[in-house]
Amino acid sequence: MGSTPTSQSISSALTASNSLGFAKPEAETRVVVAMSGGVDSSVTAALLHEQGYEVIGITLQLYDHGVAVRAKGACCAGVDIHDARTVAARLGIPHYVLDYESRFHDQVMQEFADSYLRGETPVPCVRCNQTVKFSDLLTTARELGADCLATGHYVQRFDTASGPVLHRGADASKDQSYFLFATTADQLDYLRFPLGGLSKTETRYLAQRHGLSVADKLDSQDICFVPNGRYGDVVRSLRPGAVEAGDIIHIDGKVLGRHNGIIDYTIGQRRGLGIGGRKDADETDGPLYVVSIDPETHRVIVGPQTALACEQVHLGETSWVARDGPPPLGCAVLARLRNTAPAMPAIIESVDDQGAVILLQEPQFGIAAGQVAAIYDADDSQHLLGGGWITAAPLAALAV
Repeated sequence: MGSTPTSQSISSALTASNSLGFAKPEAETRVVVAMSGGVDSSVTAALLHEQGYEVIGITLQLYDHGVAVRAKGACCAGVDIHDARTVAARLGIPHYVLDYESRFHDQVMQEFADSYLRGETPVPCVRCNQTVKFSDLLTTARELGADCLATGHYVQRFDTASGPVLHRGADASKDQSYFLFATTADQLDYLRFPLGGLSKTETRYLAQRHGLSVADKLDSQDICFVPNGRYGDVVRSLRPGAVEAGDIIHIDGKVLGRHNGIIDYTIGQRRGLGIGGRKDADETDGPLYVVSIDPETHRVIVGPQTALACEQVHLGETSWVARDGPPPLGCAVLARLRNTAPAMPAIIESVDDQGAVILLQEPQFGIAAGQVAAIYDADDSQHLLGGGWITAAPLAALAV
């Protein structure tokens, strides 16, 4: 790490500063590191400790260890707490485990269940960053007298004359800016991302160089409280009796079958629809996809892929990183509608304090309410402006 733009934010040229942008020696700079037990946050702690900062590691206990310890491929599990503690001991830094289970349950898991029951497809990792991690944990770091909170996210923070800005991580394959769209200007002032200019390969090399036990640990793949990927089981457990069966209907109105709950379906889903072969079906339009979910009537509506075309996306709970607020009406932007999708050209069609509507320059398919849209600068695709939660993605072809 250094003070170059690709590895850390740039501090003011008017004052001498350390690599984190503070005008004092590293030894006098206290940094809380959010340690999940994975290789990224572990290397973050190791790098900062090596540079001489006063590092405090904090790991969050987010749910019951009896379940978590058996989770494979998930973050925040009991084994991850053990790994974080082991890394902290190796580095010789203080390490604390904080019980955030009730906060996580109330702010993330409950919203996850309600979102599925509304026929949406939630992104709980974004909600966790927005609430538990960048709100509650950040508050805790301040209470500990820390100068900043550092995480292992692959994003880059740069200081500018108008304040800090957030950019994509240098490693495009690991960039996590999509999940941090709701980062506020005040939060960004306090946050640091030491891995932003590194590739995952470089991170693992550093873990090996520091002799960390997690150097070869696999990245988490599943939502931490859904380690087996069966979202429906979690919703049924959190909302017993709330899931009802219903009809699977073609957009032409024909009933094709029954389902055991809308929570088992997502917009754009093709496989596992539960309707089998369709007698006398016209296959000229190709396979069927879930094009709409009606939580009021418990109907899952299916149709050809062309029926998924969407040009307008409505956003709620919008958040903008810059202190001067949202992009102006009519502004050209880039909208990233899924973490794995490229950012697409769009126009800000309307915007206010509560939400926005963006008009896509080309139709996109399978856009689901409950997901998020991360908005980037049209002139600099690396620069994250903010974004919002998708509340609606109207389908012109849908008429049931």
